[in-house]
Amino acid sequence: MSAPAYDLRLPVRRTTSAIFSSPHSGRAYPGAFLKSTVLDERTIRTSEDAFVDQLLAAVPRLGAPLLSAIAPRAYIDLNRAPDELDPALVEGVRAPAHNPRVASGLGVIPRVVAGGKAIYRGKITRAEAEARLANWWHPYHARLSSLVDQTRAEFGEAILVDFHSMPHEAIDSIAGPGVRRPDIVVGDRFGAAADSEVVDRIEAAFEGAGLRVLRNAPFAGAYIAQTYGRPARGQHAVQIEVDRALYMNESEIRPNGNFLGFRRLLDGVLAEIAETGRRSFRVAAE
Repeated sequence: MSAPAYDLRLPVRRTTSAIFSSPHSGRAYPGAFLKSTVLDERTIRTSEDAFVDQLLAAVPRLGAPLLSAIAPRAYIDLNRAPDELDPALVEGVRAPAHNPRVASGLGVIPRVVAGGKAIYRGKITRAEAEARLANWWHPYHARLSSLVDQTRAEFGEAILVDFHSMPHEAIDSIAGPGVRRPDIVVGDRFGAAADSEVVDRIEAAFEGAGLRVLRNAPFAGAYIAQTYGRPARGQHAVQIEVDRALYMNESEIRPNGNFLGFRRLLDGVLAEIAETGRRSFRVAAE
């Protein structure tokens, strides 16, 4: 495959143990895929974390790397395990042990987009599924793994901040009397993926910018947080979900009038998170 499997933006000089990733903002939809789907070009994008990579544009200037997807989530989901193949979609795949993500059509090769809308008329071949994994999933995770390993070697720790966006309606279920609707959901898999001090600092960075934050509800972190979060080894992974209504028109999938203002606000948050990666390194070095 000649096309790059990911977009990696590196700083001129690395100054922090923080790493930023955006695995669901890819928007390079293969022509053959668009021809094979029953969905129109707007609906197929509803699972995409649109523009999240653009929100993170300041990351390299803060001394940290930014790894972003190129392939879209509807085509290959980089926040799933490679064996989370859906037998209802992929020919020749056995039904796995109980897996709610796969059962709902949200395996590594998604069967549906947001709202449960089917992507295909029928099944795809096992060869097609394996080709997507080989061309997109494995290169992305090989690079992410190497970034984490290199960071631990240089700084003695790694803080992976995995950025996503959530539909505004996704948090309707937790908003109600006495519960304010969150702008941000921080997920650490209930403490399993990151040290509490690291998560507290990241949470405080968002709150310091005037954003409302919840932890682990309704999103605690998926494959990336589960796989790369090893706090006992100084390897932390934190998933961030941003309410899409803060920066985009969800129905038209385009930046809204607040996009630039929100990005400026987020720049300050990102700087605080990058500083967390410096602060932890200084303490470890003392």
